[in-house]
Amino acid sequence: MVNQSMNKYVLFFVAACAALLGVGSGSAAAQKSDYPAKSVRFIIPVPPGGGADLLARTIGQKLTEAWGQTLVIDNRGGAGGTIAVDMAAKAAPDGYTIVMGLIASIAVSVSLIKLPYDPVTDFAPITMLAVAQNILVVHPSLPAVSVKELIALLKSKAGHYHYASAGNGTSPHLSAELFKLMTGVSMNHVPYKGAGPALVDLIAGQVEIYFGSLPATLPQVKAGKLRVLAVTGSRRSQIVPDLPTVAEAGVPGFESNQWYGVLAPAKTPAWIADKLNRDFITVLKLSELRERLFSQGFEVVANSREEFSRYIREEIAKWAKVIKQAGIRAD
Repeated sequence: MVNQSMNKYVLFFVAACAALLGVGSGSAAAQKSDYPAKSVRFIIPVPPGGGADLLARTIGQKLTEAWGQTLVIDNRGGAGGTIAVDMAAKAAPDGYTIVMGLIASIAVSVSLIKLPYDPVTDFAPITMLAVAQNILVVHPSLPAVSVKELIALLKSKAGHYHYASAGNGTSPHLSAELFKLMTGVSMNHVPYKGAGPALVDLIAGQVEIYFGSLPATLPQVKAGKLRVLAVTGSRRSQIVPDLPTVAEAGVPGFESNQWYGVLAPAKTPAWIADKLNRDFITVLKLSELRERLFSQGFEVVANSREEFSRYIREEIAKWAKVIKQAGIRAD
């Protein structure tokens, strides 16, 4: 009788444990299937109206439809994007705060200033959304219609010509400095507070050369106000396929893009980061979305978490070298 009673207790205990385990695993499964169960904040490290903001809002609309939850665009400009990125680094790692990573705040600032975050260890890369190539443009009065002619001109009149940038450490600035290092030319840097003022003075002829983002600069080329010589990516842009790359046109190995990616706080659970990666890629593969972004000057990337992580490390190393060799300092 004792053995029978003990057996009953053992069976009851095993059944109870199994039930509890079932409830636990069921809850976990439900939790995963329900994410996101509320709105997700997407911090954008620039003010409204720029390329990064436009990209985020275009993608955000489709993700909101797919999730049934709102992807809230939270613009936090200032300090080259570092304020916004630091905010994301310190957010709860629960999948409800993500941030757009840009070349300046992730790959460049780390070599210019002491950051309150580590762009590698403080984040879980999700995916690179897209790239926007820069284009090398000159004022129409400049007697150069090709990259080789520009190099020859700059070498013949060292230090005579000026190039504009959207500010110290920005992609236009670094593109020009990389160009100088790889060609041995000499030209003077004139930094502006943004791409808008830089383009205004370039069109007016106050400066002669500019590596501007394709979405912002190409309209001025089409209007006949600027002459375009090349694109700065590793391959020709699908948007302007007739334009050669700087590498093709005389500077082998030259590459400089503006890129846009998604990052989450470092301790975000892997299953959440993986789901975000899948969801962003699903949306980015929509033909309607790709065509819309293409028309705005963006080329969709949508890569894996591992590929994006590797790219970030490569970009940090690349621009650290350029910054050191060019002697670039923070403002």
